[in-house]
Amino acid sequence: MAHDDTAMLGTDAEPATNPSARPADGPERPASGAVRGRPPGSVPGEPPGPAAGAPAARWVLRILTAGLVLAALTLRPPITSLGALMEEVRDGLGMSGTVAGLLTSVPALCFAVFGIAAPRLARRFGAGTVVCAGLVAITLGVAARPFAGGTAGFLAASAVALAGIAVSNVLIPVVIKAWFPDRVGSMTGLYSMALALGTSLAAALTVPMTGALGGSWRIGLAGWAVLSAVAVLPWLVVARQRGAAAGPSAGAAVRTEEAPLRIASSPTAWWLALFFGLQATAAYITMGWMPQIFRDAGVSAGTAGVLLAVTMAVGVPLSFVLPRLAARMPHQGPVVVLLGLCGLAGYAGLWLAPAAGAWAWALLMGVSNCAFPLALTMIGMRATSAAGVGKLSAFVQCVGYLLSLPGPLLVGTLYQHSGGWGLPIALMAGLMVPQIAVGVLAGRDRRIEDEA
Repeated sequence: MAHDDTAMLGTDAEPATNPSARPADGPERPASGAVRGRPPGSVPGEPPGPAAGAPAARWVLRILTAGLVLAALTLRPPITSLGALMEEVRDGLGMSGTVAGLLTSVPALCFAVFGIAAPRLARRFGAGTVVCAGLVAITLGVAARPFAGGTAGFLAASAVALAGIAVSNVLIPVVIKAWFPDRVGSMTGLYSMALALGTSLAAALTVPMTGALGGSWRIGLAGWAVLSAVAVLPWLVVARQRGAAAGPSAGAAVRTEEAPLRIASSPTAWWLALFFGLQATAAYITMGWMPQIFRDAGVSAGTAGVLLAVTMAVGVPLSFVLPRLAARMPHQGPVVVLLGLCGLAGYAGLWLAPAAGAWAWALLMGVSNCAFPLALTMIGMRATSAAGVGKLSAFVQCVGYLLSLPGPLLVGTLYQHSGGWGLPIALMAGLMVPQIAVGVLAGRDRRIEDEA
């Protein structure tokens, strides 16, 4: 299993940091597993890196920052652009309703299945190199699927793109930990904000962009490949740094000296995986069913779509601020509780007065969905080294996405058989309670290396 793989992930060069300096995003602790008084690269599990403040290092960090933003912008449009044109895709391919429903569940399944391979690939080739390859896969899959010749080809090309998204999802927190060990919160916030922005832009721009490009849904979907192609460029620079900074001898030293890290024996890893899965369940339910709740309450279809866009847009600024705040706290439990209470208030409003307070409920649900960037931040904080973050990220996201699969389907089943939204909303609110509980446990100031 990838989680029991004990070798270093082969992450790209880690800029040296001053271990005695207080990190900007959190309490003072040795950065990336460094030991006070010992240089980077002398500790098992820590790759050697360029000297702090070196001109080349600063230049590469700027390129990497741009790469993180561009990657985040391109990781969600392959999914949300399809939702915007689903009717046209079904008609164009003669796709059945069952297959169309399968398409909505495929992303989470692919994230779990392909994400588990990410640590092994990163150990072999370097995290930055694998992210670069993932972006290439996204570009090829998004460009090819509208022209792949039928439903089977469309699904196969979509799987290629989703595989690229899966490995990037897992390894970008590793890259952040390796290159920005003293700015995990701020860089995770920047990445999460761009991720939310990309999601919103794809939902809002796909239909008008399709119209501007001649009205063909094939061109409208394939057009997003341009963004992912641009995102590849800075990662080509990052991928080239690995060979110069972390040679084979460093990897061999890690393989012989690093103690086995069995991630499944860490309670914190399990709490974080459960928290990730429950927040993903809530997010998928919100994106899939909230407009229908409003429409059944008498809200027009257009307004229901705008309300969903508001819910998604709330995450753009909050996804930048929240990780910075959480990284400064020794225990992220209070933030977990606050987000959970917003979710419970939003569900109560959807149950009692969905139309009368629609805008308020949309805002509250948008705040609650910011549990996602919080989970990413905690992944970066719950491990000491970049290698540990890689194992934790793969474990949390694979387990979490698998746990999220039944939620939207169960809500749809309850809605169909009960004829109303009372039971589905009760289920959503009920799931928020364990989300708060496991999030508080995951937010404790622990490191998986001390538990596993």
